[in-house]
Amino acid sequence: MATLESLYGQAVFLLAALVLFTSFVMLAQSRVTTLVNLFALQGLLLTGTTALVAIVQNSPHLLVSATLTLGLKVILIPLLLHWLILRMGLHRATDEVRRPLQLLLGAASLVVFSYWITLPVVQLSELETRNIIAASTATLLLGMLLMISHRQAISQVVGFMAMENALFFSAVVSTHGMPMVVELGVAFDVMVAAVIFGVFFFQIRESIDSLDVDALSRLTESEESES
Repeated sequence: MATLESLYGQAVFLLAALVLFTSFVMLAQSRVTTLVNLFALQGLLLTGTTALVAIVQNSPHLLVSATLTLGLKVILIPLLLHWLILRMGLHRATDEVRRPLQLLLGAASLVVFSYWITLPVVQLSELETRNIIAASTATLLLGMLLMISHRQAISQVVGFMAMENALFFSAVVSTHGMPMVVELGVAFDVMVAAVIFGVFFFQIRESIDSLDVDALSRLTESEESES
């Protein structure tokens, strides 16, 4: 029994490390199509983690969560984003990262900071997987950094979804999942948010012929100067 628990803990640690690694790769990625593919890969890792916890902890409702995650974050939302990218002719577009070395150093600092701020929680917890809280917090902060550092609106949406992935990962591993009603509500919110983002993309593209948020800032500044 102890051996099985040890194997379970190591498997969850490995999946958490891979989720964190995908966040680093997403942060350094400049092509929007590859960024969406990485988001789908992160969703697949999240699906595997949820299914693993469901089997080991004998929690059937988590299998429903794993199925929802697979359908939404691995298939539906990436397909929707790819369709938007093709429809807007952005499949060859790049989102150049400014000062990539400083960005990755900042990301590494956020990981260290995450382990430091979650240390009191880890010391109080008796869970085998308590150290995952730090990795989830780091993934959350890296998603936020992705939103700040990238200029394309689609990249910022992927960063937002990656932050939601981190929160879901932490909930699944630390508390063995949220109540089913809450999980269904969150899944519905994510789906609605993806559709609304798609509508906004079309509106922004029709208004300024670009999804670069810097273009929006320049437009705002020019309107202020004219007024």
